[in-house]
Amino acid sequence: MIDLPPPLFAVEQVQEASLMQIGPATMPMRPSDLPIPRRRSVEQQRETDRAAGLERPDLPEQDRLADCLAKAKTNPDAAMVEVQTWLGESRDTGQQVRANQCLGMLRSNAGDFAGALEAFAQAVAGVPKEQEVAAVPLMGMAGNAALAAGKPEDALGWLDRAVAVQGSADNAALAEIQIDRSRALVALARNAEAASALDEVHRLTPEAPEGWLLSATLARRMDDLPRAQRDIEIASKYDPRDPRIGLEAGVIAVLSGRDEAARKSWESVVAVDGDGEAGKVAKSYLEQLGPVPTSNTSPTTEKPNP
Repeated sequence: MIDLPPPLFAVEQVQEASLMQIGPATMPMRPSDLPIPRRRSVEQQRETDRAAGLERPDLPEQDRLADCLAKAKTNPDAAMVEVQTWLGESRDTGQQVRANQCLGMLRSNAGDFAGALEAFAQAVAGVPKEQEVAAVPLMGMAGNAALAAGKPEDALGWLDRAVAVQGSADNAALAEIQIDRSRALVALARNAEAASALDEVHRLTPEAPEGWLLSATLARRMDDLPRAQRDIEIASKYDPRDPRIGLEAGVIAVLSGRDEAARKSWESVVAVDGDGEAGKVAKSYLEQLGPVPTSNTSPTTEKPNP
């Protein structure tokens, strides 16, 4: 029997449509790295702030938040001193919001997710109600921090609040928030609602492979193998070399009784990620699957119980 570890909303792996045949896998999904709007540049964030009225004419040309975040990458201790000074000296609401955002990022990078949640919550509280659209990324960060802290109920509250705000036009950021909503809902054993959240991800970012990988994984967990197969094929179309997709493709194949398709998927994962985590998992699956059966040998592999 193939020993697939119990998936925590697993995110596994695939390869090119030509390189790998759609076919298993199961690695526990980690909460996504902060910040939630990972694809937003500093300039995009400035534009969002300006549209919401949070950036004032007398702010320095070089945004202090950008400086703080840059320093956080190279010298987090110095960045922490800077952000504490910033919070202590600033009486400007917009600056307090930015300072708390940087503080939340610093705490998150240090693994203090509860502290990060507190800082992001303070940042959200500083945004005026009439400018709430500017707080949507911060709400997403708060939800992500709560999820990383093992508080899915709190996470869902923040993430639901974020998606309820009207006027946000950043589909990529909203899709990231919906992905974390799906993770929180899975953690709360509300799989049908998680599937709906991932359907919204597909609507917002139809060509994003991660959303299709996650919906394939969830469908497989819900024993909807035809839907899982459909979604993993779409995921591989948009990112044919992602080994996570290849791993999941193999899991779906082996559960569907297509051992040779699973073998091809896992072999392609090994080919593109032999020394990586996905490659190591694929090798272990291949060992359990056994050698290719000969013409006079009937395969006897049992289906796994993920």
